[in-house]
Amino acid sequence: MVQGPSVSISSFRNFLISGTVLLLAASCTVVKHYPPNKPFVYKTNINIKGNISSDSAAELVSRLKGQLDDSIRVRSVSKVLWSVMKNPPVYNSEYAEKSKNYMTALLNSMGYFRDTISYDTAVSRKGDQYQTTVSFTVTPGKVVRIDSFTYNISEAELQRIAVANQKDAFVKKGDPFAKSTISSELDRLVNLYRDSGYLRFGREVLIGLWDTLDVSLLRPTFDPAEQLEILQKLRERRENPTANLEIKLKPGFESSKLTKYYVGDIVIYPDYGPDTLSANRKDEMIEGIRVISFKNMFRPKILPENIYFRRGDLYSQSVYAKTINRFNSLGTWRLVSIEPIARKNQDTADFTIRLTPASKYSFTANLEGSRNQSAVSGNLFGIGLNVGLQNRNFAKAANIATTSIRFGIEVSDSSFVQTKQLAVSHTIYFPRVVPKMKWIPAKFKENIRTSLIFNASNTERKDLFNLTTTNASWGYELQSKNVLISIRLPNIEYSYLKPRQKLLDLFTGNPALKNIFTDGLIVSTILGVTINRSKDKVQQIFRANAELSGFPASLVRNNKFLNDNLYQFFKIDGEMIRKMSFGKNALVLRLFTGVGYEFNSTSNPDKRNNLPFFKQYFAGGPNSMRAWGLRKLGRGSSQRPFSGTGSTPERYGDVQLEGNIEYRFPLFKPFGIKVDGALFSDIGNIWFLKKAADTLGSQEVFNFSRLPKDLAVGVGIGFRIDFSFFVIRLDYSYKAKDPSPDPIKNGAYQNKWFAYPLLRGDQFQLGISYPFIL
Repeated sequence: MVQGPSVSISSFRNFLISGTVLLLAASCTVVKHYPPNKPFVYKTNINIKGNISSDSAAELVSRLKGQLDDSIRVRSVSKVLWSVMKNPPVYNSEYAEKSKNYMTALLNSMGYFRDTISYDTAVSRKGDQYQTTVSFTVTPGKVVRIDSFTYNISEAELQRIAVANQKDAFVKKGDPFAKSTISSELDRLVNLYRDSGYLRFGREVLIGLWDTLDVSLLRPTFDPAEQLEILQKLRERRENPTANLEIKLKPGFESSKLTKYYVGDIVIYPDYGPDTLSANRKDEMIEGIRVISFKNMFRPKILPENIYFRRGDLYSQSVYAKTINRFNSLGTWRLVSIEPIARKNQDTADFTIRLTPASKYSFTANLEGSRNQSAVSGNLFGIGLNVGLQNRNFAKAANIATTSIRFGIEVSDSSFVQTKQLAVSHTIYFPRVVPKMKWIPAKFKENIRTSLIFNASNTERKDLFNLTTTNASWGYELQSKNVLISIRLPNIEYSYLKPRQKLLDLFTGNPALKNIFTDGLIVSTILGVTINRSKDKVQQIFRANAELSGFPASLVRNNKFLNDNLYQFFKIDGEMIRKMSFGKNALVLRLFTGVGYEFNSTSNPDKRNNLPFFKQYFAGGPNSMRAWGLRKLGRGSSQRPFSGTGSTPERYGDVQLEGNIEYRFPLFKPFGIKVDGALFSDIGNIWFLKKAADTLGSQEVFNFSRLPKDLAVGVGIGFRIDFSFFVIRLDYSYKAKDPSPDPIKNGAYQNKWFAYPLLRGDQFQLGISYPFIL
């Protein structure tokens, strides 16, 4: 079924004017249900004064706004053409004073101890409305910084652990004296101690003591030189205030909290629930763990591999949390609890694990639609139905099995049903390495899952072709922090294509299509890497995939089926996406490059020139070169008609280069729905890698020297309507430079900048979600 709707709009000017009008109108505010003839809070301002950078001031304002008392907050709801403020609070100076105290507490927690905060009000009268603007002026003063930081813990073992890990401390000399940082440091110490066996150790045992007094400054002296030195130090401390921090044990703590604990008995209930308390139970020991089950829902032998502590181990909080996270991540259980029970007057704790199963089966169904244009079939409207069934405990081993069925049709102007498609897929995920491989390190083995995938589909394109495809693969996925590595070995695909009359006619006028629309066999290995990074206001995703087809199947000699059908190719592509946020605005950059090479060693000469069309690249549509329809750009600077003799209705290639830049900014929020705007530009194209006998010279074949001529450029604007759970995207784009227009209709505009009339060179795209993930 054709993906992604693509329709033209009538006027770029109207689109711009409409967006501008909406933007301007959204700045108007209508006040409803206000107290007449009484001052009410209409606006609240926070102004920062002092020697502070603009970025720090903006961040400080954002945090201070969160300290405003509820009775002084201004709340409005954005409509399509205006904002509405309902039931604004009556102004009362008491609430302004409360807000001032809350702000002072926040500043103190950030290390500002010499702040001054004042406020004033201004009233604007409009009829019986007394609109009151409250303006706070905040002068933070100098930040108190940490001059020295030490641990002074009376217990030798605890002191040793703290000092040994001080390099990871959140508190550093010279940092602001911020309560949040000190709190994080206390939490870090608690986790360190719990990881070292101190099961009952908590925050209440620790205390942080601080002072801002330098005792040496109080020492009396009659030496004039020393007196001048002391005065200079006092002056410096006023200019740059400092504090000394010491962390120690709080007096009067319970001594049992300093006991190191070891793991005792482990009991697990894999199918625990209120209805199991009176049921018959089965009790057995598996690898030193007592398994008590009631309903025979799980194979007991799968449980120990997901528990990371054993009898006799020193208790570790991180291992305890790791076990909980492991069971939660499997998706088979909806509730997971682990209860440690310390033995009285002993250094041993027993652990009871209770697992409440989730519903075994879940069912999903959704309906989707699309609209597109085809030079062969005319205007197309498509509708698809997807249904899925998930088994969260396949084979009683916490495996996830998903079966999906998709049925779709396309209706054209000339024929009721133009395309029919039926697809069935079945995927099983094993949350472990299958088969077991002892040579894999434990730290990796715990993060590997195995997949078994089956797919089958049939697509009937009226008068064009009938395509039947089957696919089976076995693979592994390794998740390590922000890196996901996947491998499918083997990946076996077979496609059987039956061309219909229209496609045979296209072959007559354009024989190169025979090299693309082919059936065949793929026996390949696919390797994929995805890296996600996020730091401050920058998010970045890097993805790379490589596929090698033909090995080792090509080593089989004199096999007619393999000789006629096997594809032997190498394909590699990479994508880099970077999103940089600036307040509520964002700049997104994307670069994609891919290339596939069909080896000359391929036995069948009809399969040596190009990748099969279901493995080739294409451009255009709502997620690619948005000024072009889906599969309507390229190849290179060639000019082929989309219909008639020698035509190519859809464009495929073995090479793709594409770069995208998009600037996003907020517009308004009607009915609580966030609407953002976007300005964007797309640059790229597709090419053949090999020159076939009937290609258009070098125009369709990739060549670095032709890049300036071959690259297409589109520019546009758009709306993003954010419904929280999904985003609808409306993009209008214009062909700023078109290297491969239809020679009959638009040949005169080839590679001319901004040459198209608006009604001929524009494209409207409707998409779901953002175009580049981020």
